Amino acid sequence: MSFSDDPIIPSDPTPQPPPVQDANAAAAAARSRRRRANRREMFPADAEGQAALISALSRRAYPSLELFVFSLVCGAILGLGFLLDSQAVLLLGILVTPLMTPWVGFLLALLTGSPRFLFETLMALLISGVIVFLGGLLTGFAARLFLPMTFTNVFIHTRLWPPALGVLAIGAITLVASFARSEDKPFLPSVIIAYAFYLPINAGGFGLGSGVPGIWPQGILVFVVHFALASTLGLLTLFAIRLRPTTQGIFVSGITLLLFAGIMIILMGTGIPTSEASAVSIPTSTMTTQPTALPSLTPSLTATTTSSPRPSNTPKIITVTPDGTITITVTNPVTATASLTTATSSPTLASATATSSQTPTLASTASVTPILGTVGADEGGGANLRQTPNGKYLLTVDNGTIVEVYPDFRLVNDITWIHVFVTRDGQRIEGWLLESVVNYATPEPNFEPSVTPTVGVTPVP
Repeated sequence: MSFSDDPIIPSDPTPQPPPVQDANAAAAAARSRRRRANRREMFPADAEGQAALISALSRRAYPSLELFVFSLVCGAILGLGFLLDSQAVLLLGILVTPLMTPWVGFLLALLTGSPRFLFETLMALLISGVIVFLGGLLTGFAARLFLPMTFTNVFIHTRLWPPALGVLAIGAITLVASFARSEDKPFLPSVIIAYAFYLPINAGGFGLGSGVPGIWPQGILVFVVHFALASTLGLLTLFAIRLRPTTQGIFVSGITLLLFAGIMIILMGTGIPTSEASAVSIPTSTMTTQPTALPSLTPSLTATTTSSPRPSNTPKIITVTPDGTITITVTNPVTATASLTTATSSPTLASATATSSQTPTLASTASVTPILGTVGADEGGGANLRQTPNGKYLLTVDNGTIVEVYPDFRLVNDITWIHVFVTRDGQRIEGWLLESVVNYATPEPNFEPSVTPTVGVTPVP
């Protein structure tokens, strides 16, 4: 019996499954290839594909009538929010802001260097900002009818805050990247940009209309910083996603980046100048106070001392000695002023024929121990100094400022107000602050009604 020399091959061989590790690696490689293909398709490398992509993005970012209509509604609601000092109303105003795609169109115009597209997008943004500014201006005029009022939110949105700048940076990068990668409307990052642009503009208009110092033009300057920072980051984001500028676009973008960098260095480096209220006239007195290193003050009295009366409970002890000398001891822990009058004592002796008239020697001592505190408001970066408790606004006292505190207080609607002196630009300004915003550097004063001063008189024997 003979066997065939041909090998035996099964007619239906069973394929062996590939190892699991090799299958996962192959799937990951396939996904990576698809992502690269999609990226190449989304951001083409050739000049023709780049031009087509930028043209499509520009059409989507072109300003429309919707921008101006929603800007009008937004400006009115934001102004009402500042008038009511309500964060909820301000949030509503931000939610109705227009989609900030025209700002992305402004960045694309810088990238392409197109003068016409740059002019159209820039003018659209300018008109939108003016509409929002007018909304704040009109409500600011209306606020004059209700002064004095508390405008905490207005002052908050007319100052630069590092956390707000960080959120603005994230919103600018996200808005530009999502707008370029997807045709969906990037609503959330658009709200962040509108929050940073429109709130300071509206607050600046409100300050101009209301006449409250420290708001106008700070709000406009804050908007300029926000716009410069967002536009710089947005333009760099377009470069990062490999949208190549034209030759003219390189020149325009470079000049614009240098301009924005200068704005941020000037306004963020040196700080935004604040417009303070005019100095309040303080009653003059011949008593002079020579300040040394805080917190001690060294008073010196002249021979003739006059002062305007001040609402304070100042205990005095008057002693008349047998020789006709009158000693007045004034105890006031804060104020460095005194009101003294010359007196003449003519004691009559128990004799019908002998009288004597003497001019007394006047001696006065004043113990001055000022109570010092520092302003530490929880929000707003400072506290509002007012002429009377909850009265006319004078100026904003920044956190950390040292103030002199009188032992004088008032209760207005169950809120304690204290009488203080603030030194600003070499001038002492008198006013009232909320007691809750002052941290005492020296022992805390006892805000209790003063006891009726006792006057002791030593009778003439």
